[in-house]
Amino acid sequence: MPDLSSPASTALPAPPAVESRPWPSSVPVLIAGGGPVGLALSALLARQGIASLVVEADDGYCAGSRAICMSRRSLEILGWVGADQATADKGLPWVGGRSYYRDAEVLHFQMPSEPGERFAPMVNIQQYYLEAFAHQAALACGPLADVRFGARVTAVRQDADGVSVEIETAQGTRQVRSQWLVACDGGRSTVREQLGLRMEGTQYEGRYVIVDIVQKTHRDVERLAWFDPPSNPGSTILMHRQPDDVWRIDYQIRDDENPVDAVKPENVLPRVQSHLDMIGETEPWEPLWISIYNAKCLTLDAYRHGRVLFAGDAAHLVPIFGVRGLNSGLDDAGNLAWKLAWVIKGRADAGLLDSYSTERVHATRQNIAYGAKSTEFMAPPNFAFDLMREATLRLALDEPSVRSLINPRQSAPIAYTGSALNGPSDFGNDCPGAAPGMPAPEARVNGGHLTACFGRVFTLLWFGNGNGDTTPADLTAFAEAHATGLQLRVVVPAGSTLPNGALADTDGHAFARYGAQAGTLYVIRPDGYVLARWRAPQTEQVCAVLAPLLQTPADGARHAS
Repeated sequence: MPDLSSPASTALPAPPAVESRPWPSSVPVLIAGGGPVGLALSALLARQGIASLVVEADDGYCAGSRAICMSRRSLEILGWVGADQATADKGLPWVGGRSYYRDAEVLHFQMPSEPGERFAPMVNIQQYYLEAFAHQAALACGPLADVRFGARVTAVRQDADGVSVEIETAQGTRQVRSQWLVACDGGRSTVREQLGLRMEGTQYEGRYVIVDIVQKTHRDVERLAWFDPPSNPGSTILMHRQPDDVWRIDYQIRDDENPVDAVKPENVLPRVQSHLDMIGETEPWEPLWISIYNAKCLTLDAYRHGRVLFAGDAAHLVPIFGVRGLNSGLDDAGNLAWKLAWVIKGRADAGLLDSYSTERVHATRQNIAYGAKSTEFMAPPNFAFDLMREATLRLALDEPSVRSLINPRQSAPIAYTGSALNGPSDFGNDCPGAAPGMPAPEARVNGGHLTACFGRVFTLLWFGNGNGDTTPADLTAFAEAHATGLQLRVVVPAGSTLPNGALADTDGHAFARYGAQAGTLYVIRPDGYVLARWRAPQTEQVCAVLAPLLQTPADGARHAS
């Protein structure tokens, strides 16, 4: 596809030059693929004290227009390794979105947000910035994160004890032995091919041309969509603002258009100009990048195959509509990192990794279901869907009740309903938003945000009244006995007496969002999901839930392979 300009002009930090450091003969974890998912995983593992080697075929960060929309959950995960601030500073937070039928607005939504949130619901930022920020976070972890560009995995052979990997470099072929191999090497995964695995699902025929242009604008940062616009009759057009005065423009081509011709500048640029004229964007502009895309709803049936694990696009491909691709990949990394670290350290049986596969396959199937609905509206696969969309858009002109059908259903964290890891709850039907299997809610506390406390170990979150009450002595003793994998945090109402190290519930949102009262206890997983909760906790119940996940290394090492 035509590369009309280089993203290097955006002053992006350049990765280290490909150099000839000695290669290790063995590593605990080898990560194939140095995109955002692989680099974030490396940094998350390093935070757990686990060394990894990242192997990336490209000589630097990605070029062109790839993922651009980052969810709040993704920023939370990046925050655990210190890559959140750079992302938030560079990115453009969404205000909302607008959809148009021809030249009439049929939908206007604002991004949902609650008081006290740490991050915007969605931020636009180019993928190459994310790769740079995740790489910098990994390098900040010191020698535990070893990242090699210009090196390609070419062969994979696994056995009961580990994985032998052949890596092609400019200096020749290298052999590296790893305990575990994580495939983050994208939609054309070499690792997946080496294992003879295929993703199953649906590939849609509708194709979109993706164009990045540079043009100054004063518009709000919104998701903009046009159906059958006068500028390009019969087409669907999406626009997103990005940093550096970049517009990302996606438009659908007709079924009878040749995809090779469709990306030629002489065919693309007049269509872009026509649309810019229609919406009144008159500043001078220049193209950066042109490519073509069609939606896929594909996944592996399992993300663990022996000692090989799959994450990101190597595991699943979901449509761009609803921005679930990279966001789901970062959620893979957040879920996998602590489990892999637990197994390597001997804190848990290797079967814990099966829960990674089960939970993230479940999440993918949910993302695919939402993504398929959005795709079938954005690019109808047949006449029946086209007819339904046309009727919906016409009705939406005068009937607000049908406008929700146009909503693109933005990415949101998936609940791990039915996960084998989910522990007990004595809440009955109260506070379903913080039930086991749900992402732990955010709240402002003195000095920051509650979710910033998560991301490394299990958290016992105990709610006190702040009037001299203390955590039960046996609970404190249990936390102290397992301090390498468990922390105890106390939350009390704002304005009350703060016990040593306690968190003040600044706005009252923590008690409300967790449905808590004095004495309530939550167990939060290292990836920020609720494991169990009790309004009337008994220490033996807590021990029973956590004991299989907090084995001593001597006990766990017997089961780690």
